[in-house]
Amino acid sequence: MIHTRCLVLIGTHLGENMHNTQVQEFAQAVANKATIIVVDPRHSVAASKAKHWLPIKPGTDIALVLAWMNVLVKEGLYDKEFVAKNGHGFDKFAAAIAASTPEWAEAETGIPAATIRETARVMAAARPASFVHPGRRFNWNGDDAQRARAVALLNALLGSWGRQGGIYLSAGMKVAGYPFPKFPEAGKPKVDNVDERWPYADEEVTTGLREATITGKPYPIKGWVVYATNLLQTLPNAKETLEAISKLDFLAVVETHPSEIAGYADVVLPDTMFLERHDDLYVGWGRQGWTALRQPVVEPPGEQKPAWWIAKQLGERLGVGQYMPFKDMDEYLAKRCELSGIDYAKLKKEGILMGPKKPITVEEGLTLEFDTPSKKVEFWSDQLAKGGFDPVPKYTPPEPAPAGFFRLVTGRAPVHTFSRTQSNVLLADLMPENEVWVNAATAEKAGLKSGQYVRLKNQDGVVSNKVKVKATQRIRPDTLYMVYGFGHTSRMLKRAYLKGASAAQLNTRYKVDPLMGGTSLHQNFVTFEKEA
Repeated sequence: MIHTRCLVLIGTHLGENMHNTQVQEFAQAVANKATIIVVDPRHSVAASKAKHWLPIKPGTDIALVLAWMNVLVKEGLYDKEFVAKNGHGFDKFAAAIAASTPEWAEAETGIPAATIRETARVMAAARPASFVHPGRRFNWNGDDAQRARAVALLNALLGSWGRQGGIYLSAGMKVAGYPFPKFPEAGKPKVDNVDERWPYADEEVTTGLREATITGKPYPIKGWVVYATNLLQTLPNAKETLEAISKLDFLAVVETHPSEIAGYADVVLPDTMFLERHDDLYVGWGRQGWTALRQPVVEPPGEQKPAWWIAKQLGERLGVGQYMPFKDMDEYLAKRCELSGIDYAKLKKEGILMGPKKPITVEEGLTLEFDTPSKKVEFWSDQLAKGGFDPVPKYTPPEPAPAGFFRLVTGRAPVHTFSRTQSNVLLADLMPENEVWVNAATAEKAGLKSGQYVRLKNQDGVVSNKVKVKATQRIRPDTLYMVYGFGHTSRMLKRAYLKGASAAQLNTRYKVDPLMGGTSLHQNFVTFEKEA
């Protein structure tokens, strides 16, 4: 971002989704007069820095990206040299997006065709120091793998991959793992993704695990260990989560904070905070690879124990302690460093070790290679086509809102960590509750004013806690917005109890991405129920 001439953010809330170095670099890009284009139904903090704000209809991102790519290809504005050298299946891709014109996209997105053309040309004029930020959040509308692919392909047309001011290819460093004994083979299949229902899931599918617990298929699930996640606030459809919990014989929760999920636990194992424990080596990727060591500064209070200790103790008491053959984390870390040629004493003293400098852009001598079957940018994916999926990202219109209802979208605040810190005394003083953003005209029509409390009711009749109205011109008339993580329902969370409204409570409907199993968070509609 420091070197970019044009930066595009699609639902990426820099300055609200707080990552300090990224926000600093965004500020530098703004100071360097980079053109900022923000696509968001809400005028976010990032949008306040933008030359172009495109208040898109939620759920139509792929239509906009397809139209941008249509303009670049049809007008010959794309990086022909990059595509010829690094592209696979471009001709079939170009044919597939030929009908995705700005005029077509205007009807879907609400963004004028002229604006779509203008912003596509702005991106092209700045290439290759021009890129569409991939964002950090991938749970949007249920077609998120293809949404991410569309963004990646747009960057490829701009020739921004591996270019200064575009998307550099991160450098890392090799650090040896611990020499664990070979674990025994599992006698049963994984339950979260039976028969590879989501063929490109490379992590566990939590909703798949929840479904298996409810149905007992492919075999009964009798116990959960939940580590550092408040499932009742994070998974869509809390009713299904509670149904799954009711099927369990045993639930253990490992946590640092009180939470709703801890209230359902048979056993709560109190974890330590990051200043009270050793963590595993953190091997970072960026402009330069690095390895960081997090080590305890103070003793943990009370009965709190670090997660590594909890895991090791459980292993020993279950008779499988031989698979963690180290005395403590100090011994474990020292072994990893020894095998990697790292001076552990120096790492403990300095806390961080920088890896060797490597070229991360073409300008520095980087040779581009992509982690795909063809080793190129796959504008047309033979792999997806063979699996019965769309080889080029395809747009599916979102469901329309019922009469009198509004699409609910969500985001984060820089003050809180998801739903985990609302009971923190200092952070609760800074932000004790969330607000619901309502377009000023929509609020006036509904007889609502800023500061007034309302309840929200979703399409399935679920009613929220009361939440304060923020009437503003900074959001589309058909959309409402709330920060995630508020509206806690456990009376034990005295500071956070019933403060604000819970977006999770209203997320009763969701779609699951057919490729990788991620769940959508923006499938629900709400309307107002005024307080008496």
